[in-house]
Amino acid sequence: MLENIAQKFTDITKQLSGKGKITEKNIEDAVNEIKIALLEADVNLRVVRRFVNRTIEEAKGEKVLKAVDPGQQFTKIVYDKIVALLGDENQALNLNSPNKTTTILMLGLQGAGKTTASAKLAYKLKKEGRNPLLVAADLVRPAAIEQLKVLGSQIDVPVYFEEHKDAVKIVNNALDYGKKNQFNTIIIDTAGRLQLDQDMMNEIIAVKKAVNPDETMFVADAMTGQNAVEIAKSFDEQVGISSVMLTKFDSDTRGGAALSLKSSTGKPIKFIGIGEKIEDIEPFFPERVASRILGMGDVVSLVEKVQESVTQDEAEQMQKKMMSATFTLEDYLDQFKKLKKMGSMQSLVGMIPGMAGKINDEDIDEKGMKREEAIILSMTILERRNHRLIGPPRKKRIAKGSGTSVAEVSRLLKKFDKMRLMMKKVTKNKKYQAQLMQQFGGMM
Repeated sequence: MLENIAQKFTDITKQLSGKGKITEKNIEDAVNEIKIALLEADVNLRVVRRFVNRTIEEAKGEKVLKAVDPGQQFTKIVYDKIVALLGDENQALNLNSPNKTTTILMLGLQGAGKTTASAKLAYKLKKEGRNPLLVAADLVRPAAIEQLKVLGSQIDVPVYFEEHKDAVKIVNNALDYGKKNQFNTIIIDTAGRLQLDQDMMNEIIAVKKAVNPDETMFVADAMTGQNAVEIAKSFDEQVGISSVMLTKFDSDTRGGAALSLKSSTGKPIKFIGIGEKIEDIEPFFPERVASRILGMGDVVSLVEKVQESVTQDEAEQMQKKMMSATFTLEDYLDQFKKLKKMGSMQSLVGMIPGMAGKINDEDIDEKGMKREEAIILSMTILERRNHRLIGPPRKKRIAKGSGTSVAEVSRLLKKFDKMRLMMKKVTKNKKYQAQLMQQFGGMM
């Protein structure tokens, strides 16, 4: 995500860091490069002007010009300005106490992923201990109700729906049903259109008036750039929104919508969709996104992803296996599964400080990883636990079962032996650990 703008900013800061002293001319040149990068990222022109003017104003101060490391100081100023642009800090949902009903109204155009976003939000809130109810009030898009019912069944969250076409009546009945059945969070999926439409707006205004929601969340497609900003402003002017969820954020290489929305609408981005799976939703942290844009990584998000996938006991057991070189192919397969849960390899690499823009999609052999997974799945449990048993006849059988070749099976086994040896060295040698981590941007 945001690869294009992250690469541009990384190049700009790298140029500044190479200078012993930064002059006003250096600053003007750097800010001009930043201006071009923001415009290429499809950031709103007014937002770009404000950002550039404020950055120049602060960067030209005497304090910066006399700093010990002016390159880092300038990067810090740009970082602060990007954080401010994105919304300063994470803002939580407007949730009432668990014993009182919270109503969330989801708005947006057709195609932005509003229905899926509603289900993702319900899934997240359920994991956090809430008792959500989804309401199918999109009566315009064909199969919208059916889609929500399918998503609801996947996450074990009930979906309230009716067959008639009166959205206001449906949401009123849904509120009564929710309160009677002790649902403390009601998420309403409203009507969408392919473009702004006054009939749609009138219906949503009537629904909002009937519901009086605690949160009115506009769902925007991050890949639409400035267009998302204009649509959000129209919804805000006519209906009134309290927050934004950006979908397809994992595919957004430019970043125009994320960098423009808060400044243009005054409404905070509260969540981002980072994939197609129902669990692919994250709170939006401006400082973390700013770090990634500037190539500084996002260690906090990386650690959180690891903690969601690996328990403390599992981590300790794995360390013991690494130290004693008893790490097996079964453990290796388990790591594959955990890695998949955490997201794409490219998104994980982008969270490591100093790695943004250095590794491209072609550098990450995800197809090769799938082949390795297929090879291990074609082994017996005994073979996974003791790969020394695998001789020529077994290799032939495994290759046939996984749709690979004997050479590929042999290559995996050789790679696995080397990896076990490296793991043992890393876990036992602190100096070796430090050297290894230095290659990933000095995390240690």
